[in-house]
Amino acid sequence: MLLYPSIDKLNEKIPSTYSLIILASKRAHEMQMFDDHQLESYKSVKPVGQALEEVVADKLTIREK
Repeated sequence: MLLYPSIDKLNEKIPSTYSLIILASKRAHEMQMFDDHQLESYKSVKPVGQALEEVVADKLTIREK
């Protein structure tokens, strides 16, 4: 169950839930492969939760073409 960050905060940053899921899953995979973290501390233990925290902290966004 997703508790933090809330879906409301996530949808403020990225309005498309589908895009949010794709972004978080790709970032989580990248974090596992390269041990690459952008924040000092995370509340989440799992990479997907950490990726979502990066979205809320404006460290991770989708670039429009």
